[in-house]
Amino acid sequence: MIHRIRDVMSPGAVAVEPMTTVEKAARVMSEQNLGDVLVVYDSDLFGVLTDRDIVVRAIADGRDPHTTAVGAVCSRPPVVTVGPEDSTDHAIELMRRHAVRRLPVVEHGGCPVGMVSLGDLAVTEDPHTALADISRATPNH
Repeated sequence: MIHRIRDVMSPGAVAVEPMTTVEKAARVMSEQNLGDVLVVYDSDLFGVLTDRDIVVRAIADGRDPHTTAVGAVCSRPPVVTVGPEDSTDHAIELMRRHAVRRLPVVEHGGCPVGMVSLGDLAVTEDPHTALADISRATPNH
């Protein structure tokens, strides 16, 4: 059975603007219990900021999180994306090829509408795996 991204994605991904400080973005991620946020400018996807970007590209590089803009440390274009009508198989192949665990979901024209994660795909495509079990579990924090 072919599954579509629209059926497994998390709709309405949280977004910040490129000039948002790393500190503010980290606070949003913490409050929303997220490992990433989309970086959007004028309704277009500018990049993706992950918790790893904050650690590796900001803190470890000695940047001040109070003044550093997320646009300076996020993963920048070309960002690998999928559309809501793409198949989950296509998303899995993109994740494999580009070694990413999350993909922004964009509509035609590049407007972000959600996010799909490796865990989302595991639950749908192979619900009896350990990754699917972990993805379904309630967070322990």
